[in-house]
Amino acid sequence: MIRECNRFLSLLQSCIVSLSGQTAPLPTLKSSLRQPFRKDLTVRVSDHLEKLAAADRWNYAANPHESATEPAAWAALALAMHRHPAVKRSARWLAKCQQKNGSVGASQTQSTPRWPTSLATLAWAFADQQSKTDQFQTNIQLATQWSLNDYGRTGPRSGQAGHDTTLAGWSWAADTHSWLEPTCFFVRALTALGYADHPRVKVGVQMIADRLLPEGGCNYGNTFVLGQQLLPHLQPSGIAMWAIAEHQVSDSRIEQTLEYLERSVADNLVTPNSLSFALLGLTAFNRRPQNADQLVADHFRRLESKSNPGTYHQSLLLLAALRQPFSLSSLAVQAQTAYAEALQ
Repeated sequence: MIRECNRFLSLLQSCIVSLSGQTAPLPTLKSSLRQPFRKDLTVRVSDHLEKLAAADRWNYAANPHESATEPAAWAALALAMHRHPAVKRSARWLAKCQQKNGSVGASQTQSTPRWPTSLATLAWAFADQQSKTDQFQTNIQLATQWSLNDYGRTGPRSGQAGHDTTLAGWSWAADTHSWLEPTCFFVRALTALGYADHPRVKVGVQMIADRLLPEGGCNYGNTFVLGQQLLPHLQPSGIAMWAIAEHQVSDSRIEQTLEYLERSVADNLVTPNSLSFALLGLTAFNRRPQNADQLVADHFRRLESKSNPGTYHQSLLLLAALRQPFSLSSLAVQAQTAYAEALQ
């Protein structure tokens, strides 16, 4: 449709030239349509950023009355990437949740499961980088040491499972099998902290690649079960690409996964978290869709219609709104520019 309209505009411009003898520049429909979406998104980002900064608890929509460590970590990351000083509030709350061994549980009252340690570590690193302090260095060191010594349970290869069960990533719960998403979060956090070449991280990257489906994409972490190939899901596929973007992985399924994300991201049934993680993965590979601004703005609009949306989706959409890859290095670049320019 847009292509045909642009042809019409080109024909109209030719008619103007033939009648007046002067060229009358006309913007393409695609560029003229994208500008309102970007303006709409910028306004919504500013509004939701201030709401997130004013939040006194960080939670999921299902439980808006109790703070949880994962939503708190995503809130800190979103505020840091948008260079908002309120980042320290959620980061300090996460520090209160850290246990003596360095791990971080699900909340202040739940010491397990401990997989949120990865996101808390990343949040502290971003908070320190944004504020140009080392306030959370002790927290980071303790969490990093715990993370490097935490292993998912391995086992002998089995014909009933399609993935390599001997690779030790990270698990959702202690003493259980390694799964995709927690491994991605730890790989991403440790990579950001300079541990990309550490043996634990290298095996983690290998495990993520091993869990990709034959035609690309991935799900919660299985490929085949009892001989049946499983279907890809948008959220874990996006998380996987976001996690390994800074690693050199020679595997054709990476490109296939990116293509799967590009095909699926505009589905009207996509949830805010699935959209956000898909855009984080695509942006990390410099494959951000041209209609990403519109998609994020639409989801912000839907979020605004809910009475208790929680901060989880809000934080993820704020991260998805950024056109730059989500990393400590990109935060350093943003620190040299104004906030409004960082959204352009």
